[in-house]
Amino acid sequence: MTEEPKASVDSLPIDVELLSDTTDDVLRMELSTSTREDIDFKTTRVVGLLSLLLAEDLGADDDDEVMDLFRRAYKLLELTNRPSRQTPSFTAFFFMRDVAHLTRRLMWVYAETSGGVPQ
Repeated sequence: MTEEPKASVDSLPIDVELLSDTTDDVLRMELSTSTREDIDFKTTRVVGLLSLLLAEDLGADDDDEVMDLFRRAYKLLELTNRPSRQTPSFTAFFFMRDVAHLTRRLMWVYAETSGGVPQ
């Protein structure tokens, strides 16, 4: 008897609801009530989610707007553009928001191309 191949983690669909909830959470944060630890933690989460989306085939080769989003995301994620421990909190906060906004835009593209519907 032959076993069916098991789905690898790479072939699992992205959880659009998790993306939506996480980016909503980040975009609701206020600088005046956010600690640097919260900013750094949530930045790590949205950077990871953005990286997941960048690994998907979202049709960037055929769509100039999607290609522009990819370019902006890769530029934003370059290590030289990321906040360090010495970066002021407000700069780290706005970096986190920029990542969340791009994640959200690519989430919509992903949902459109995969048939998922974001909340």
